[in-house]
Amino acid sequence: MTEAVISGLGVALPPSTGQDELWDGFFAQHYAAGRRGLAKRIFANSGVVTRQAAVSPLKEDVSGWSTERRMRRFQEEAVPLGSAAVGRALADAGLDASEVGLFAVCSCTGYATPGLDIHLARDLGMSPNVQRLFVGHMGCYAALPGLGTVSDFVVARGRPALLLCAELTSLHMQPAGAGPPDVQQIVSHALFSDAAAAAVLVPASSGQAGYVVREVAAVTDSTTAGHMTWEVTDLGFRMGLSPEVPTVLSLHVRTLVEDLLKRHRLTIGEVDGWAVHPGGPKILDVVQERLGLDDQALAASRGVLAAYGNCSSPTVLLALDALRREARPPRRVVMLAFGPGLTLYGVLLEFSTVAA
Repeated sequence: MTEAVISGLGVALPPSTGQDELWDGFFAQHYAAGRRGLAKRIFANSGVVTRQAAVSPLKEDVSGWSTERRMRRFQEEAVPLGSAAVGRALADAGLDASEVGLFAVCSCTGYATPGLDIHLARDLGMSPNVQRLFVGHMGCYAALPGLGTVSDFVVARGRPALLLCAELTSLHMQPAGAGPPDVQQIVSHALFSDAAAAAVLVPASSGQAGYVVREVAAVTDSTTAGHMTWEVTDLGFRMGLSPEVPTVLSLHVRTLVEDLLKRHRLTIGEVDGWAVHPGGPKILDVVQERLGLDDQALAASRGVLAAYGNCSSPTVLLALDALRREARPPRRVVMLAFGPGLTLYGVLLEFSTVAA
C-alpha cells in the first residue's frame, strides 16, 4: 500500500509588528488604568516578540465592529493570503493546481458561502472536478485532522491533495469592557496572530522526497470541554481560555505520544524532531516537562511563538516548516496540537528520499 508524502509547504504572512509596538501603540490605551498593569505583564510574558495582522490595531480598531463587518473583511483579506500560501506550496512540490484531487481548507476565524475553498479553487485554476472540504471551528489543532484527511485521500485515491490553514484572528479583537479585568481576553490579545500555511501531499509511489505521514492519533477529554471555547457573538468570535488548559494537557500528552509511537515500535527518544503548536509558553513548558525533552527539542516551536505568535491552525505547520529548513532536518517528526474539546492531536512523520 502506498503512503502519502508531504512534498511541498507554503507560508504567507500579513505585515509583522513588534509586540512592544503593539502594546505602546494600541493596547496600553485599550485597557483602563485599573487593568493596564496586569495586561502589560501578560503581554511581556507571552513569549511573543513579533506577530502579524491582516487588520492591524495600529491602523484600525475592530473591537467595536459587528460580526457581519468582520466576516466581509475576512473574505477580502483571506483570499489573497490563502492564494499566496497555496501557490508557494504547489511550487515547492512542483505541482500544477489542476492536478489537485482534494482541496481541504481549515479556518475558524471566517465564514462565508462561497467560501475560501471555492474562491481559491477557481482563482488558482484547479479542475472543476476537484473535491473540496471545509473544516471549521476546530481551532488550533485543525491542521492535524486536516492533514490526516488529505493523507487518507492520497492513499485511497492515489492522487495529490492540498491542505490550507488560514486564520485571521486579528478580526476578532474584543472590546476591553468594564468591571474586573477579563484575563482570558487579555491573554488572547497578547498571543494571537494571523497566517496562512499550505501543504501538498502526493502518493509516495511518485518518488518525491518529503515527510511520509505514518500515523495520526487523537484524544479528547470531554470533561473539560468548557476550558477552551470560541463563541460567536454580535461583536465577532470570543475566545474562552481557562488557565487550567496546561494542567489538562499534562494529564494526556505523554500517553498520546507513547501510543502514537508504539504502533510503529518507537520510543520518545527515537524522535529527533518536534513540531508542537505553541499555544503559549506554558503549553510548551508542559509538553517539554511531560515528554522529558531538552531545550533544543522545542527550540523551533518556541521560535515560531516568538516570531509569529499563536496563529491558530497554521501554527503547527509553521513549526514543521522551521524544522525542515534546519541545517540538518530531523528524520522523524512528531507534530502536536491542542484545541477545543479539550482535544490533543498527534501526527508521526518520517522523511523519505525515495518511493516507498
